[in-house]
Amino acid sequence: MEKDTIILTRKVQIYLDCEDKEQRAAYFKKLFEWQDMVYRGANMVMTHQYVQEQIKDLIYLRDDVKVKLADFKKDPDGIFTSSKMNTTYRILSLYFKGKLPSKIISAMNMTLNRAYSTDRLAYWKGEKSLRNYKKDMPIPFGGDQIKLSNDEKGRDFKLTLFKIPFRTYLGKDRSDKRVLIQRALVGQIKICTSSIKIVKGKLFLLLALELPKKQLELKEHIIAEASLSVEHPITVCIDKDNFQIGNKEEFLYRRMAIQAARHRIQKAAAYNNGGHGRKKKLKSLDHFEEKERRYVDSRLHLYSRRLIDICVKSEAGTLLLVNQTSKEEVAKDDEFLLRNWSYYGLIEKIKYKASMAGIHVIVE
Repeated sequence: MEKDTIILTRKVQIYLDCEDKEQRAAYFKKLFEWQDMVYRGANMVMTHQYVQEQIKDLIYLRDDVKVKLADFKKDPDGIFTSSKMNTTYRILSLYFKGKLPSKIISAMNMTLNRAYSTDRLAYWKGEKSLRNYKKDMPIPFGGDQIKLSNDEKGRDFKLTLFKIPFRTYLGKDRSDKRVLIQRALVGQIKICTSSIKIVKGKLFLLLALELPKKQLELKEHIIAEASLSVEHPITVCIDKDNFQIGNKEEFLYRRMAIQAARHRIQKAAAYNNGGHGRKKKLKSLDHFEEKERRYVDSRLHLYSRRLIDICVKSEAGTLLLVNQTSKEEVAKDDEFLLRNWSYYGLIEKIKYKASMAGIHVIVE
């Protein structure tokens, strides 16, 4: 049965709400220590999950070794002394209990078990390698740990997390972040398992919110046929109406112009003055890499938003992506398309926005 709610994640910049320099340094030290333990624990859990699954398929072991991954108290063939979920929780507790808050350990265990279950079949078929978490992994925690309140001016919000005071920085944000946080504050929407991410010394709250889906008057028998291509990012047909979203000059040529600028800077970087390290020397190069990423992400969001708006306006309850599988196979052999056309990113954004509107997506 399809859920009536959807989980939205909003990235909100936060900073420590503390004027004492020594106390601020202590808070930052604690956050960095937690981040290091979370990243090590995440890789540890994924390894244990994978080994547990593979025990059954290790044909070179004795037959009496290949038994069920279950609690032996509930199943005589089981090899665990507790539930499968609890096995990894015990591993995390063994290494990090007393160093990491128990609520973070619980959120980690639940998130990692869910992530492994999602990719489990791909691991078994050998189609995917085991996830490897990096040192900048976000610190997860339960939504009930966030204590929200309004600040003195009423523009931003205060929050307390594990007795550490934070304050949001929304600035001139024109999105729906302020409205959503205010609704969460008064209890209209639920805060789910969220996380804190540290990026170059800055703190970001990845706030997960559970919202009810919009109840739109859509008709499933009305089908919108969408085709993704390089000439026009999206072409939509609904009955006798045709719509074209974006064009080659707007998306592809602009992206290639950024790539050309980056290539010129890359050649000129050899003549930059040294003495300040590699990072300083390639700073402008990194700037253009980030510029291309942001431009592509912005365009894909815009195209997918326009597509869903057209479907809603036409009351189309079904969205069919025509011949998409065959196009992706062709793109794998075309180096230019593989580098410059973001099929996967666009489809993911379309599915996300369609789910919010209650539109069923079929990839042909």
